[in-house]
Amino acid sequence: MIHVTKTFFPPIQEYQKQVQRIWDNQWLTNNGELYNELSKKLVHYLGAKHIIPMTNGTLPMQIALNALAEEGEVITTPFSYVATTSSIVWEKCMPVFVDIHPEYLSIDETKIEAAITSKTTTILATHVFGNPCNIDAIEKIAEKYSLKVIYDAAHCFGVNYNGQSVFNYGHVSTCSFHATKLFHTGEGGAAFVQDEETLHELFYRHNFGHNGPMEYYGLGINAKMSELQAAMGLSVLPYMDKIIVERKKVCDYYDAHIDFSTLRKLKLRENTEWNYSYYPVIFESEEDLLEAEAALNEKNIFPRRYFYPSLEELPYVKTNNCSIAASIAKRIMCLPLFVGITPNQKDRIAETLNKIK
Repeated sequence: MIHVTKTFFPPIQEYQKQVQRIWDNQWLTNNGELYNELSKKLVHYLGAKHIIPMTNGTLPMQIALNALAEEGEVITTPFSYVATTSSIVWEKCMPVFVDIHPEYLSIDETKIEAAITSKTTTILATHVFGNPCNIDAIEKIAEKYSLKVIYDAAHCFGVNYNGQSVFNYGHVSTCSFHATKLFHTGEGGAAFVQDEETLHELFYRHNFGHNGPMEYYGLGINAKMSELQAAMGLSVLPYMDKIIVERKKVCDYYDAHIDFSTLRKLKLRENTEWNYSYYPVIFESEEDLLEAEAALNEKNIFPRRYFYPSLEELPYVKTNNCSIAASIAKRIMCLPLFVGITPNQKDRIAETLNKIK
């Protein structure tokens, strides 16, 4: 059985060594030794400015919205995982959908200004499948209208844009460290920020608002990463270069062996150093996709319709009639991509797809 992804497990002995440190320290959470070590190593590996690791990838987005969006209108994309939109609504903000670029699949920056009103406070854009938005254009618009920018960079671990980490853009970028991601802590995530003031505010907000044990800076919740999660991260991080190389080999194989006469691939934005996080293919119609999915399933191959459906279909939002996103969501599917996929498995996937006409 071939699933769309498979969690990378480091050698158990290496994880056990990290866990032993936790037992030796008798410290499970609250800014522990492993948490601080992981934070420093991630900043160094990624070339990021500031990081706040958290217990999952959704809380950084919710906390950033709570701190920056002021319960206003948030311009966003309907082509993303549900957490992007649900976080906006959860924080009592109003999502305002803007359609996507048909090739890059990220928010169409040329349509953002028309969606701005006097109630707009924030742009929350998703770097889709690790493919950066048009950051330069978005940040010019944000500066022109005095808007905050949050990037949903859940898929972007290791992605560089214009020669630096994609996490170094916007007011806040958020990333997922879920078990299915390139880098993971089992369950986890992080907020990346550019300045000390935002770092301070998001840090206290993710720790109940504490200023020491008895005082408070302000409102906060509990989003702290545990030492057990940090232990997994410290065990996985040394393998990241290998993970990216191995995933690139799978992508290169698909590029060379899949018949793209009736399919098309994601177009990567110029000046992007990609991380090979997903391998989406776009069909000419939803009927073609469903036929391919059924054929693959018959061979015990299970791709994923990701992202589907368009988030405009959620029951708690208003539609903006984003026709491109709606169409792409019905026609896109991610193929299996993980470290350890065998040559035989890759052959089966490509051969099955190529037989469908």
